[in-house]
Parts: sequence; structure tokens; C-alpha cells
Amino acid sequence: MKQYLPIHGISQYEAFIAPKYRNSACGPTTIHVILHYYNPTAPSVNELYELLGGTKIGLFKWRLIHNLRKLLPTWEIRNCTLKEALQEIDAGRPVAMRFDRYFSLQWFNKKSTFVYHWVPLIGYEVQDGELLLIFHDNGGKNRASQIRTALFQNNEKVLSFVKIAPK
Repeated sequence: MKQYLPIHGISQYEAFIAPKYRNSACGPTTIHVILHYYNPTAPSVNELYELLGGTKIGLFKWRLIHNLRKLLPTWEIRNCTLKEALQEIDAGRPVAMRFDRYFSLQWFNKKSTFVYHWVPLIGYEVQDGELLLIFHDNGGKNRASQIRTALFQNNEKVLSFVKIAPK
């Protein structure tokens, strides 16, 4: 079984993103990609970096939720479980997903796909009884965003999800 949303990802290193934001723009890039899915006139990554309170060390989840609720007061924006995240995908809505070894106290978890990174979760697949999460990786220096997969089992302890949906 495979579920997948046709979402166009972008790299956090695109030329239109301020150079001073690029290294830590994964959170605002993720939110831009999700909002753009709903509305092509979504705020730019640069605007979201400022509006959401991005920092050089990243975007804190509590700050993202708090500031995005102010920006979109009629939307449902909150933490959600894996089950809820997959239900969102089934309903045709992407989810913000964060890999975070630091605040999950998993410093030595070498199996996780990223140490700290926000990505738009756009799908999932069950293969041989194991859950694969499908996401845009937000690119890299001189590399466009690409669709990747991560084995949930290897990332379970470092993942968190944020539901971002119109009411």
C-alpha cells in the first residue's frame, strides 16, 4: 500500500532565499511548501522565516505552532501523532515532520535519517510490514529538493509531526 501527495518541493538553498537564512531555513521552507499546496500565493520562505521566528539554529516546534496560529487563526495547527499524520496524508493534506536528535535526547542515534531537519511529509508506504515515510528533503547546496523515504522504525524516537490544515 502506498499513499503519496503530488506536492512540489523546493530547496532551502534556492537563490530567492536570503543567503543568511539558507542554512537554517528548513522549517520555513517546509511551511512554505505546505501552504503553497493550499494556496499558490503563500508567503515566501523569507517572510515565513521572520514571521515564524526562525533562528540560526533552526525553528523550534513550539514557536512554529504558536506563530503559525497567529498567521492562520482559522486553521488547525497542532502537534499530532504518527497515526494522525498518516490520516492527514490519507485525507490529502501534507504534514510538517521534524527529525530532532537534540531535543528528543537521542544524541547517539546513528540510524536516524537527519540530526535536525524539518521536511514536508507527503506520503507513506508499507513494504514488507515496515512503514516508510515519504517526504521532500528541502534540497542542499547546489541540489534541488528531492523526494526521499525514511524507515519509521529507524527514526521513531526523533520524529515529531505538526498538523497544518484549514478548518
